[in-house]
Amino acid sequence: MFRIILRILPMAAALTFASLASPVAAQQNKTAGPPPSAQIQPPVQTALPPPPSISPPTAADAAPASGATAINPLKAETTPHELSPWSMFLSADVLVKFVMIGLAFASLVTWTIFIAKMVELSLARRNLGAALAQISESRSLAEAQMALGDKNSVLASLLGAAMREARLSAGISSDAGIKERAASSFAEIVRAESRRIRLGMGLLATIGATSPFVGLFGTVWGIMNSFIGISKAQTTNLAVVAPGIAEALLATALGLVAAIPAVIIYNYFARVTRGYIELVSRASGSSGRLLSRDLDRTHGGSLGAAHSRAAE
Repeated sequence: MFRIILRILPMAAALTFASLASPVAAQQNKTAGPPPSAQIQPPVQTALPPPPSISPPTAADAAPASGATAINPLKAETTPHELSPWSMFLSADVLVKFVMIGLAFASLVTWTIFIAKMVELSLARRNLGAALAQISESRSLAEAQMALGDKNSVLASLLGAAMREARLSAGISSDAGIKERAASSFAEIVRAESRRIRLGMGLLATIGATSPFVGLFGTVWGIMNSFIGISKAQTTNLAVVAPGIAEALLATALGLVAAIPAVIIYNYFARVTRGYIELVSRASGSSGRLLSRDLDRTHGGSLGAAHSRAAE
């Protein structure tokens, strides 16, 4: 056994030395590189002709042709559109223009009614108040008519209706029937005066209620045309889209300009007119009281004359 081990040891030592020597040899072969005969020669460079010389552009070449101007397409596309109200009106569609003109006319009518009704109501209230003050001390219809003179007012109409009913009912002993017929005439005069003083307020209500919808119709029509233009231009650039939409929205703005003052003025005149109608009702009551006094005096005098004849 010992002999076998002695024989194996040299063989193992030889194998170990061989395994250690092989990587060293491979490393030496790798660093040594290929033999000189196997080295790759660099490619032969061929001479190329020199590039042609390019002369710099002269001022004559850089100058544009006579009568022509250089246009930058990007600048032309992004040039801002003038968005003043007048330019938007001129650029709008024909139907949108008609809507804007109609709304402007409605606004003009609103302010005309406001000025006219303001003057009319002020004068009517002042004249009727002064007339009531003049007849406050009158004892009969005749005295009241003399106090008023030739003034043409609703109070004069009420006094005239009372005098006419008293004249037509001469010989009738029923005072209740005369007063009832006179009250019916007074009510007709009051209703007629109420209709007269409210003239124009229905138009204000119509303008205030319909102007926003008319403006909205113009806006919808304008935006629809803007979308059609966008589809034809095949661009969503804001500079292209904004003018058409702004022109359409101008119709809505005009609708609000016409509607808001109309609603405010209508509500104001509704209050003022209600106060004037109450003043007319006071005038009707004053006329009825004067008629009642005249009837009492007439029947009182007739009754006194009858008692005196009976005593004789």
